[in-house]
Amino acid sequence: MTISRRKLLGAGTGLALTGAMSTACGSNTGREDGGSEAGKPALAQWYHQYGEPGAEQAVRRYAAAYDKAKVDVQWRPGNYDQQTAAALLTASGPDVFEVNGPSLDQIQGKQVIDLTELFDGVRDDFNPAVLAPKTYDGRLWSIPQTIDTQLLYYRKSMLADAKVRPPRTLDELIDVAKELTSDKVKGLFLGNDGGAGVLGGTPLYAAGLGLVTDDGEVGFDDPAAARALGKIRQLYADKSLLLGAPTDWSDPSAFIQGLTAMQWSGLWALPAVQKALGDDFGVLPFPKDGGSGKDTVPVGAYGAAVSARSKHKDAAKDFVKWLWIEKADFQEDFALSYGFHIPARISLAKKAQKLRSGPAADAVRFATESGYAQPLLWTPASQTAYQDALSRIIKDGANPDTELRSVVRKTNDELQRVRKKKP
Repeated sequence: MTISRRKLLGAGTGLALTGAMSTACGSNTGREDGGSEAGKPALAQWYHQYGEPGAEQAVRRYAAAYDKAKVDVQWRPGNYDQQTAAALLTASGPDVFEVNGPSLDQIQGKQVIDLTELFDGVRDDFNPAVLAPKTYDGRLWSIPQTIDTQLLYYRKSMLADAKVRPPRTLDELIDVAKELTSDKVKGLFLGNDGGAGVLGGTPLYAAGLGLVTDDGEVGFDDPAAARALGKIRQLYADKSLLLGAPTDWSDPSAFIQGLTAMQWSGLWALPAVQKALGDDFGVLPFPKDGGSGKDTVPVGAYGAAVSARSKHKDAAKDFVKWLWIEKADFQEDFALSYGFHIPARISLAKKAQKLRSGPAADAVRFATESGYAQPLLWTPASQTAYQDALSRIIKDGANPDTELRSVVRKTNDELQRVRKKKP
């Protein structure tokens, strides 16, 4: 099974990691029992199995270029999150590993080491949105590698023919989507489930709220949350949404083929859209809602972390600093030569040639100015409760106030639970 980086943003803006898993990891870890080769420490580095051609060869090339340790890259097929969660509890897991996190359980369980010192002098050059879920107690636990983000694609010619402007508010999105809908074309595509799976907390952030506040409280216990989700339901009720498309939201085919005038999709889709449509498209953030709202784009980033069970912790730290902080050419190559992504370093994103103009440059600006990532304290149980409620609101017309009250209670219980586990 291959997994592209877009999967990071495929379920409510993030893949929820769980704690200890029972899935076996296999005996070939690559660590060589913590030994060394030619006087150099031997490090095992794990990646999940990317779908983008050339990505595996690239990371092996990066590892081979490092001369202070023997780095053995492990390309891990199957359920990578389960594999790493289980391996971190053993002495035979990776020294360095890729992770969407680490998870709160992994940090609180002291399964990963603090990498804060590696960011000295460069912390402000990392996109703050993707640093946030990798930060706990003010300490940083992994180094972001590349950024994926979601955007609203719109067809310029279709909007011009309908004499409507690109929507700048959620109310305008509802009106424009309805105006653009005809017998042959729908105004908007948010996925075949009406947006319940992909939007996640995005409408809450667009309303000026969030999933969890900075001080660890429920972030959407506010009437504005119900109003925002009610407006997503309005899109469904107006029959402005494309449903039953041949491919889902992550694939731009419906947009390219003219089945919809607007589509919510990922940055990874931009090269295919540009190849098919030329200049006849633009991108926008999810539009703000209400006077306290703000333009919003979800972002996600896998990070490089170091196992607390590594026998070469200092060597592992030196390696991840070299690769993901010092080696700017490798970071840009990894982001833009195998798929289409944004380097995690703001300075690199601004100067990368492929990101300096047109919709790509707009996407970088939106991710920098309006990006949010799923909070570290947003647990799998909270996410499941919220996603289920969002689906009932959109597809069944359930009362947003009633549904959200139940999710607020569940989320509050979860936040209390994880705070009690704090060492």
